[in-house]
Amino acid sequence: MKKFINDVKKFWNYSSYNVKAELKSEVAGSFLSWLWWILDPLLYMLVYAFVAGVIFGASSKPYFLVFVFIGLNCWQFFNRVVRNSVKLVSNKKSIVTKVYIPKYMFILEKIGTNGFKMLVSFVITALFMVYYQVPLSLNMLWVVPLLIMLGIVAFAFSTIIMHFGVFVEDLLNIVTVGLQLVFYLSGIFYDIADRLATKHPTMCNILVYGNPVALIMTDIRNSLLYNQAPHFAALGIWLAICLVISVIGIKIIYRYENSYVKII
Repeated sequence: MKKFINDVKKFWNYSSYNVKAELKSEVAGSFLSWLWWILDPLLYMLVYAFVAGVIFGASSKPYFLVFVFIGLNCWQFFNRVVRNSVKLVSNKKSIVTKVYIPKYMFILEKIGTNGFKMLVSFVITALFMVYYQVPLSLNMLWVVPLLIMLGIVAFAFSTIIMHFGVFVEDLLNIVTVGLQLVFYLSGIFYDIADRLATKHPTMCNILVYGNPVALIMTDIRNSLLYNQAPHFAALGIWLAICLVISVIGIKIIYRYENSYVKII
């Protein structure tokens, strides 16, 4: 891991520049510019809030709109990072074939880009919380390490997916379907515990504790809206798992990255 740390330090400025350049390019030709980073989850929130609240009657949840908005922000970050990682090496062909850059740096760039957009959207979350007069609590401070944890989870899975994305042409289709399934099982626009805890407690525990995205999302909502502490034991287990996956993914990338150029 010493090589990993040294490479991150070495290429940090390069990746930071790419993050800034990508953010600027995304809004360069847009009339509303960076406002789309807020409008995108905001519009989706209205759609899912209508479907869940009006059609399925899930709006009895306190601060329901903020509840949905937080879920969408977290999910869009994770979904974009992981989904983009599939074709990340081939999309960077012009760079990969000319200079050496550790390929996992491309993942860190996506985390930086989408993480910044997520933080911008969380400004709206704060405004919603003020509007709904959500009581302040010290548990709100847990949102910072929880968001870092979300980034670690996204990085861990992305390293493995990026590697196999070089060799498996149809992996993007598989990942897209898999992410869609995880979306509906993560409680983006409904509370898993409210829906399943009473009638199906085992299934409820599997969906919450067996899915790191759902777990982190639940804890972010609980810490910001409902003055509850995170599930430390479950988060600790998933942190250990994701760190192991990250180490495995980084080692695989180091081992095979020279062959990526021949394939793409």
